[in-house]
Amino acid sequence: MAVEEEGLRVFQSVKIKIGEAKNIPPYPGPNRMRDCYCTVNLDQEEVFRTKIIEKSLCPFYGEDFYCEIPRSFRHLSFYIFDRDVFRRDSSIGKVAVKKEDLQKYHGKDTWFQLQPVSADSEVQGKVHLELRLSEVITDSGAINHKLATRVLECQGLPIVNGQCDPYAAVSLLGPSRSEAKKTKVKRKTNNPQFEEVFYFEVTRPLSYTKRQFDVEEEDVDKLALRVDLWNASNLKFGDEFLGGVRVPLRVLGQAGVHDAWYFLQPRENGGKSVKVEELGSLRLNIVYTEDHVFPSEHYTPLRDLLLHSANVEPVSASTAHTLGEVCREKQEAAIPLVRLFLHYGKIVPFISAIAHAEVNRTQDPNTIFRGNSLTSKCIDETMKLAGMHYLQVTLKPIIDEICTEHKSCEIDPVKLKESENLDTNRENLRQYVDRIFNVITTSGVRCPTVMCDIFFSLRESAATRFQVDQDVRYTAVSSFIFLRFFAPAILSPNLFHLRPHHPDPATSRTLTLISKTIQTLGSLAKSKSANFKESYMAAFYDYFNEQKYADAVKNFLDLISTSGKWDQKSIETPIMLKEGSVKLTIKRVDGKGSKGTKGRFMIKRAQGRNRFGMKNFKKRWFRLTNHEFTYHKTKGEGALCSIPIENILAVERLEEESFKMKNMFQVIQPERALYIQANNCVEARDWIDILTKVSQCNRKRLSTYHPSAYLNGHWLCCKLSADAAPGCTPCTGLPANIQLDVDGDRETERIYSLFSTYMTKLIKMQEACGSKSVYDGPEQEEYSSFVIDDPQETYKTLKLIVSAVQTLEHQHTKYKRDKFKKTKIGSQEHPIGDKSFQCYVRQQSESSTYSI
Repeated sequence: MAVEEEGLRVFQSVKIKIGEAKNIPPYPGPNRMRDCYCTVNLDQEEVFRTKIIEKSLCPFYGEDFYCEIPRSFRHLSFYIFDRDVFRRDSSIGKVAVKKEDLQKYHGKDTWFQLQPVSADSEVQGKVHLELRLSEVITDSGAINHKLATRVLECQGLPIVNGQCDPYAAVSLLGPSRSEAKKTKVKRKTNNPQFEEVFYFEVTRPLSYTKRQFDVEEEDVDKLALRVDLWNASNLKFGDEFLGGVRVPLRVLGQAGVHDAWYFLQPRENGGKSVKVEELGSLRLNIVYTEDHVFPSEHYTPLRDLLLHSANVEPVSASTAHTLGEVCREKQEAAIPLVRLFLHYGKIVPFISAIAHAEVNRTQDPNTIFRGNSLTSKCIDETMKLAGMHYLQVTLKPIIDEICTEHKSCEIDPVKLKESENLDTNRENLRQYVDRIFNVITTSGVRCPTVMCDIFFSLRESAATRFQVDQDVRYTAVSSFIFLRFFAPAILSPNLFHLRPHHPDPATSRTLTLISKTIQTLGSLAKSKSANFKESYMAAFYDYFNEQKYADAVKNFLDLISTSGKWDQKSIETPIMLKEGSVKLTIKRVDGKGSKGTKGRFMIKRAQGRNRFGMKNFKKRWFRLTNHEFTYHKTKGEGALCSIPIENILAVERLEEESFKMKNMFQVIQPERALYIQANNCVEARDWIDILTKVSQCNRKRLSTYHPSAYLNGHWLCCKLSADAAPGCTPCTGLPANIQLDVDGDRETERIYSLFSTYMTKLIKMQEACGSKSVYDGPEQEEYSSFVIDDPQETYKTLKLIVSAVQTLEHQHTKYKRDKFKKTKIGSQEHPIGDKSFQCYVRQQSESSTYSI
């Protein structure tokens, strides 16, 4: 989800690898071990939770998390919790990384020391204050001054123990000052509107005639206003601190007026003294990306160069291939390139061109597509994007079964437990391998068309290049579909969205053995036993040394490398699109029977109620497939209600004012609407996206909707009283390629950023072209890393790339300069205390310019 900024869209995303924690303090008891899990939080809003690792002080998580960030934030935080089955889970420590510091750790494995968690440090939100100094003449002729402090409102306060009943305490700090005044408590809101004014008298001597606020009796530099926000608690421990701000009165200046927003800050010296090293550490890899995307016409020169790549002769002189040459990792280039080419329907000719060139450079058919080339990475990325549903319907049911059954499959005699039987384990493993092999080799009809077209191209190129080798037409395809698609998905199902978390060690071992066997079965190698270093694996593989397995693999490969014959839309089997355990809230408008959603817990309002209220909502388990949207009393039970996908007319956000609740959205049907609350902003966006995608082809989709609820006889948004009144707001526009949800301009912006980052390599590549053109001798070592088949064509392309990149560079510099001129520090968008904005102010004068 993008944030609009004066014609420019800003996207934020984060990809996190949660590795492991070490040296967690032991539990104070005889057991000493802990059951720990880790959460990912935007400020204090939890957006992801790992599985629980039991009985360990050095828990290994090995989990990946990616999300688009739909709002502004100040900290990306990670909390380690210890599960307690009898009481509330206790926090052990946290890592909080400021937004402006994320680039320091970009893409690096980093150990972070866990910091103590205390109420005084758990601060978020902002406050709007207005200060005004006025003169008062007393009966005796003395001039006194009154400081009027107006507390207008707060936004984004933290929710403590499920509630937020805030009030503000205002005090004037200085010598002999102890005044403190409080606002009224605002119940059940973390965005309170206070609108209260407090007065503080400041005395002056009779001789005072100046307007300036810097007289002898009270030194202005020692006077400050303190505003603290508190949560009014009914607990015996007292009210909870939510954050505070200290405003020195010198900000009043000559005018005697100050109106500004402030970020709330932690309380000074409020936490207990804890030795940091006693809490342990956490290993993380964080990749935070912020894309500033201009209107589409700005990207036309660079986009046209990229999309023309498949037609350039030789393809090594093309813009897309050049990106792969200058990037440090081929994966960096492959991700935006594949998404861009898929969006514009040009992925097959591009991959065919670079694959054909790579095959012609390959000398040994046994090494075909075995390196980490741009071709391999682009095909990997295409399979991940286009083949995700194919993977779900093919492997998910059997993977779920393996993870649930926990059958012992260890066949290494050294690792065998005393209670286990080797023959029984082999039989368990053989059955699993057989079943997975069968579901893969019978799934060819469901292979997406774009993958079939690419495999057809690979097969033709390989067979033409190595005409003597009869098996190369199979190995060229199997090296991708088995080695890089099915085998990794079996090995790490959580990375392919087949499971929510990394499997436990025993199940992970089972999946490793299955993956190894499937990979070998699909490779069609001449000597299968030689593929295994372990003797127990070679012995186990004897079960599969029958010709029927090789024939099944060849038939499957023949089927999926037949271009354009099969269509993914012909699949009739219901596909589970999303499931898990998340709390959501639903409300029906008319009290009639409602329907359901993807595999998550939600809360449904009971029938026959006329007013909304939390007591009227009930917890339910929801599931979404490509056929229907259902809800259940508990997981595994029959559906209480079902909504056919064709009955979903729109899926839109619901404004917070409707129920004073965040992260709400609505699923609109012909005669009713479901009002749903997600746990967090990321989860809400995921639900809206997936429900929009599955329903976007419905013929009766609405063009307008009501952004607020129908309550007390009228729509809150437009005040119309008819519950069937047409919507007052246009429905959210659908992206051009909703199946993959790709934004072509955003991908082009990312490619521009890569070219800009590696500009020095582009310069060196130009030098290499010149060197090759005028010098026929041995290649200079500094240029040997570049693939340059035609120096003159490559040089022409490089000049065009540099020109397009520099034009975009100037656009970004101009935008930053203009934004800086218009930005007001202390505004609602840029409150005082926003370190990321101050960092931006420092950096904005620095611009990267290149002279080629």
